[in-house]
Amino acid sequence: SPQARANVKTVTMDLNFYYQDIVRACFPNAQIVIDRFHMIQMITRSFNSLRVQVMKTFDKRSRQYQLLKSPWKLYLKKFDKLEKVHPRYNWHYKDCLTQAQVVTEGINANTALENSYNLMQDFIQAIETGNT
Repeated sequence: SPQARANVKTVTMDLNFYYQDIVRACFPNAQIVIDRFHMIQMITRSFNSLRVQVMKTFDKRSRQYQLLKSPWKLYLKKFDKLEKVHPRYNWHYKDCLTQAQVVTEGINANTALENSYNLMQDFIQAIETGNT
């Protein structure tokens, strides 16, 4: 009933533009909250897009290009979960590095990339701990 819908306080949804119009029409007093999954997805996609953009500024045979290209999944992991003790040899960049060293050296290639990575990590940490 319209009375019951007017009492709804919050509606959690994804980022679909059309849902917002429907929610506002059906639940006039509700506050729209974006779910955590889609917020994290949006920030990781943005970071990944910047990583590719920065990567393309380097020569394909350069160490910086290889550090940003082949281990792309490492950049999307939480920094706390990266291997920091046991280095492994990688033929792409011809060196023994831990996962944390690969990410650190990769993001150091560009200031905007480093800032975005740190923002993404802080944002994910805040979401997981409920730190508003």
